[in-house]
Amino acid sequence: MKFPTPFSLKQIADIISAKYVGPDDFKVLGMNEIHVVEQGDIVFVDHPKYYDKALQCNASVVLINKEVSCPEGKALLISDDPFRDFNVLTHFFKPFEKADTLVANSAKIGTNTIIQPNVFIGNNVIIGDNCVIHSNTAIYDNSIIGNNVIIHAGCALGGDAFYYKNRPEGFDKLLSGGRVVIEDHVEIGTLCSIDKGVTGDTTIKEGTKLDNQIQVGHDTVIGKKCLIASQTGIAGCVVIEDEVTIWGQVGIISGITIGKKAVIMAQSGVGKSLEGGKSYLGSPAIEAREMIRQMAYAKEVPDLIRKYNKK
Repeated sequence: MKFPTPFSLKQIADIISAKYVGPDDFKVLGMNEIHVVEQGDIVFVDHPKYYDKALQCNASVVLINKEVSCPEGKALLISDDPFRDFNVLTHFFKPFEKADTLVANSAKIGTNTIIQPNVFIGNNVIIGDNCVIHSNTAIYDNSIIGNNVIIHAGCALGGDAFYYKNRPEGFDKLLSGGRVVIEDHVEIGTLCSIDKGVTGDTTIKEGTKLDNQIQVGHDTVIGKKCLIASQTGIAGCVVIEDEVTIWGQVGIISGITIGKKAVIMAQSGVGKSLEGGKSYLGSPAIEAREMIRQMAYAKEVPDLIRKYNKK
């Protein structure tokens, strides 16, 4: 998430009432999670396990809960609770905007696009040409939809990330300030939920088709010409490369990559990154040929037991 204008390190520190290490006028351009940070961004870290990773990543400013040596060319914000203060910054730069109409006045809708009754389109949404948005769909603020896109009834684009910190008093939510971006010629079936990024974009690229009742988590990127069948659940920060086929009721854990042209068969559970160009089956998902072989062996077990007991 980039700021509307550059801010100084001192200005950011004043917003969250934090100490800082670095020049007052050190330029800050935005804020992002560690997997998408760029030079000029703030990243937060609140666990010793990830200190080194955060300090060495592309971020220019590290919001951290320990006084450490500042890497050359970077700056630090010292906070007793980086999670809380990251939320303060998100709220400051991307506050919630109340809607007063079903279609926001700031929304931009292209030529020949059809918006069916009872569709909600939020603030600053951009929808391209020749799209069809079916009834009872909600498109949250700042979403971007390309040309020739079809979104079927009952979808929700831009819901908050499912991202919480477990505190003694309960779960503390990480605020979402990102977007949903849908490229050209995408079709989304009924009752799909696509969460926006925490600070970046959840993206579905050109030509991909989603069946009904699919969940896409925050900051996930789905490549071009993918086919994803009904009741698939994709967690946050997943990268699905081009031309991947995912059949029904597949579950995919967060933070992994599915390689180009992979095929994941129905009811598989994906718990690690998978190479492209292969078919996978099972939970945990392994190459389909190996899983089918194991299943065949398993069918022989009762006969082997009977033969053994007759001896």
